[in-house]
Amino acid sequence: MKQMQYRMKRLASCLLAGVILIGGAGVGTYGAQASGVSSVIATGTTSNGSPAAGFSKMLSQCLIDTDKVAEAQAAEAAAQSEEAAEEQVSENDVPVVASEYADIAIAQVNNYVNVRAEANTDSEVLGKLYNNSAATVLETTDDGWYKINSGSVTGYVKAEYVVTGDEELARRVSTRYATVTTTTLYVRTEPSTESSILTMLGEGDDFVVVDDSMKDTGWVIVTTEEGDGYVSTDYVNLWTDFVTAESKAEEEARLAKEEAERQAAAAAAEAAKKKASRSSKSSSGSSTSTSGSSESSSSYSAPSGSDGQAIASYACQFIGNPYVYGGSSLTNGTDCSGFVMSVYAAFGISLPHSSSGQRSCGYEVSLSEAQPGDIVCYSGHVGIYVGNNTIVHASTPSSGIKYSTATYRSVLSVRRIF
Repeated sequence: MKQMQYRMKRLASCLLAGVILIGGAGVGTYGAQASGVSSVIATGTTSNGSPAAGFSKMLSQCLIDTDKVAEAQAAEAAAQSEEAAEEQVSENDVPVVASEYADIAIAQVNNYVNVRAEANTDSEVLGKLYNNSAATVLETTDDGWYKINSGSVTGYVKAEYVVTGDEELARRVSTRYATVTTTTLYVRTEPSTESSILTMLGEGDDFVVVDDSMKDTGWVIVTTEEGDGYVSTDYVNLWTDFVTAESKAEEEARLAKEEAERQAAAAAAEAAKKKASRSSKSSSGSSTSTSGSSESSSSYSAPSGSDGQAIASYACQFIGNPYVYGGSSLTNGTDCSGFVMSVYAAFGISLPHSSSGQRSCGYEVSLSEAQPGDIVCYSGHVGIYVGNNTIVHASTPSSGIKYSTATYRSVLSVRRIF
């Protein structure tokens, strides 16, 4: 449009010059510079003395000059437009950082989804991906399957049974940890090296991160025995733990172990009942050891009642006893799921020795509806609710069986057995 307007103005200038030329026939020489016309018309007539012929020559030259100027202006405008576009792209060229959860698939099912060897329902089942368990998506098929890796299992799951790329869900079902990478790490009351020291952590220790929203500023909040505090990200490795799939071999081994542990826990509970019965009949009140009991000689009240409050009361007796990974002895050492399993076994209720397995027992209630005796489930951990937003659980090797606030880490589920 601008080129056309410019050419029309130039043409009008040439025509005006022509009128002057013809009207002034006989005039020897003059210059035409109307409206910026740069060419000089050397003569008003041709060799045969015709003013019209001279005008024709002038007009042709004028149009040629007009086209050249228009082309130059068009080229300049195009170059400026391209340069402006490049500047705009440069200004908006902000790198997109993919979420660390972009390739994470999380099972959303009532219990579990099968992981199969091939992308069809007739192929071999390699393992199970339980509800809220996570997997890494390796590829997507055209017919609605994901190839995944989860734990020791690599196979296919139906896409309709998992959710992908949901960062909020991924954060809710996972646990964030900080591993200390320096000899001694100070936990501070505020995100500043000038703030007071809450406690000190040792190299190699893992602690639950309860808030990493300030990690870009160099601080995260972790949970310690002395409470929540700030640690510098310069001295920790941050990582995320998910519950993963269980292979067929792992499931078979777990079930066999759980059966043996249930029998041992039931025998120990029966021995404890007999011991308590004999102690109550003794006038001296002294403790009588029980032959064949795997528990220590410390005196504990026998299980009584058949409701959640009885479960909670019985569990609280073992506060201070040791944590032992893989153990199920309420006195000599147990891990978190072994603790829950053994407490319930004392009341004749069989539970699996697995935090993910216990997360599928009973029925779910909300945390706000939790009652004493309910099982509070976390990522890779469980405890027994005792009331007042508090759980009793086999925590860590350093702290053993203890009380904690129920929300000291993200709650995945609350299960009611009674």
